Amino acid sequence: MFKTVKKGIRLWLPVIAFALVLIVGAGFYSSPMAGDEKTYQSLKLFSEVLEEIEANYVDPVDSEKLIQNAIKGMVSSLDPHSTFMPPEAFDELQDDTKGEFGGIGIVITMKDGILVVISPIEGTPAYQAGIMAGDVIVKIDGVSTRDMALWESVKMMRGPRGETVTLTVVRDGVPESLDFALKRDIIPMESVRSTTLKPGIGYVWITNFRANTAEDVQKALEELESGPVPLKGLVVDLRNNPGGLLNQANEVSDLFLDQGIIVSIKGRLEQHTEVFEAHPNLKPRHYPMVVLINGGSASASEIVAGALQDHRRALILGTTSFGKGSVQTVKPLKDGFGLKYTIARYYTPSGRSIQAEGIKPDIEVPFSLMEDKVEKKAETAFDRMIREKDLKNHLEPENVTKKPGTESKETDPATPAQGLISLDRLNHDTQVQRALDILVSYGIFNTLNQGVVGTD
Repeated sequence: MFKTVKKGIRLWLPVIAFALVLIVGAGFYSSPMAGDEKTYQSLKLFSEVLEEIEANYVDPVDSEKLIQNAIKGMVSSLDPHSTFMPPEAFDELQDDTKGEFGGIGIVITMKDGILVVISPIEGTPAYQAGIMAGDVIVKIDGVSTRDMALWESVKMMRGPRGETVTLTVVRDGVPESLDFALKRDIIPMESVRSTTLKPGIGYVWITNFRANTAEDVQKALEELESGPVPLKGLVVDLRNNPGGLLNQANEVSDLFLDQGIIVSIKGRLEQHTEVFEAHPNLKPRHYPMVVLINGGSASASEIVAGALQDHRRALILGTTSFGKGSVQTVKPLKDGFGLKYTIARYYTPSGRSIQAEGIKPDIEVPFSLMEDKVEKKAETAFDRMIREKDLKNHLEPENVTKKPGTESKETDPATPAQGLISLDRLNHDTQVQRALDILVSYGIFNTLNQGVVGTD
């Protein structure tokens, strides 16, 4: 899930060499570099504290574990998407690149040390059991999730197909906690599905941006374009898409743009700064488009929505997106550890940074499902979606000063799974139906503008 840009830097969108030279246990630390006296003194203090704990704490301590926890705290203080990963967590990160895994199908995050559901994925065990956006997972198989690392919760929920995992959930408006016994299933990691909403109107659902996403989108478009009725309009659904690979976001945008900037990334260092541009397409696509977004649309999906919006190539419909406007790199470390940290912000073609702001839709349409009592409850749950601005230490929008007392705790929007397209659900989805109405109306008004006279 990486993209190589300049000097081997690998970029993550979902995510430095670490040079702390310290020998502990004997009160010995490395010589300071020129100009680093302040850092040297801080390392000296660190070593002094560690030595004191090792010598006098009431119980014997694991010095290695203490140092790892100190590194973890240092990195997590940077921003919500920077993290120091033990080997188990780094292995889980690598597992995300596999074709499928056994799981339950939810997107989660950690807020104030509490595990919160961003959204269940349609067609998966969690969705079918009635897990909702905004639900707080307080236990997994009876184990409290309070202050549990995000990767630990993901690991506990994944497992062999057919085995059961029990989630204990607290839900707004429900006085008692709810237990969901979920049978794990294979969660396919295909990121693109498509269908026809009506003759001439296509629908492409992108659940995340993985290694072959752009290629799969192109195949889906070619199938829709070669149908019995010429393609007259397209709905691209990026709702609850938490992001993924930068290069795939660029390539998907490039399928619909013939020229101009797609996205710019700008970091403190020159090698972390680059501009990505569109290329002329062999097969230009000029049909009208509507892109659907919501509070679960983050990172790479915001790049696509922002590029198409700024170039006036598509109408953006739905609710404000998550607001993750930063770029991470992942560096493997010794002994299987890993470091994920932020190296740059990204900007839409017009120069907008959407960090902690999100993409604002051109037409705001709240989510609801018509004539479905269960899903009407979910409408308020979607309104409770956690966004980038709710996460502790999030990077502030540029030229904005953080107000005291507005912080909240912990880490990342998490790992997606995906379900299957339900045509019945799409037919009752108000956002999809509004997009369909717009595209049909566009065709009608386009005919009126051309002054075409109908004949019998």
